[in-house]
Amino acid sequence: MINVPVYNIDGQEVESLKVDESAFGGYVRYPLLKQAIVMYHANKRVGTAATKSRGMVAGSTKKLFRQKGTGFARAGTRRTGKRVGGGVTFAKLARDFSQRMPKKQRRLARDSAILAKLLNDSIVVVDELAFKKPRTRDFASILGNLKIDRGCLVVINEYDENIYRSARNIPKVAVMPVAESNAGDICTYMKVLFTREAFLSLLNKEEANEN
Repeated sequence: MINVPVYNIDGQEVESLKVDESAFGGYVRYPLLKQAIVMYHANKRVGTAATKSRGMVAGSTKKLFRQKGTGFARAGTRRTGKRVGGGVTFAKLARDFSQRMPKKQRRLARDSAILAKLLNDSIVVVDELAFKKPRTRDFASILGNLKIDRGCLVVINEYDENIYRSARNIPKVAVMPVAESNAGDICTYMKVLFTREAFLSLLNKEEANEN
């Protein structure tokens, strides 16, 4: 069992949650976690880089001059990659770098990422996170009270405009609903800040999937 302390926004511990490792797969599946991270970065690649090959460049296909006897270096057509205005040798073509994983594998990879963070004490749970209006200063103060001074992923139960707007100007901080959490984002940030509601909903979903 892993004891996960729950803090208030002032950084004081108010309760403790007991989490069984089996709720997140029992152990960290490193090969699956690596596959999910590779997919995460591959899906971020745009893949629109493209250049024209010699077949795409306008120009005559006639050989410029005969092969021998001119005293010049041998040359082919004006489209060759050796000439200004010619095509690019081994030209790049637009391509799709995206990868896919089955839903169950993605879920197991996310659970492994969370379990790895739990074992490294890199997950912080706060009892409540609510703002009447967007206030970046207040959000930064909460992170300071929770001793989060580096990259942080904030996972909330449902999308909240005030929380998002309060955090968007803080460097290396991202906010996302628990339903959108994935192994790639969890592993990207040094710390993961869960609201108590989001963390419990995640636990309940994992227990429901096991049953």
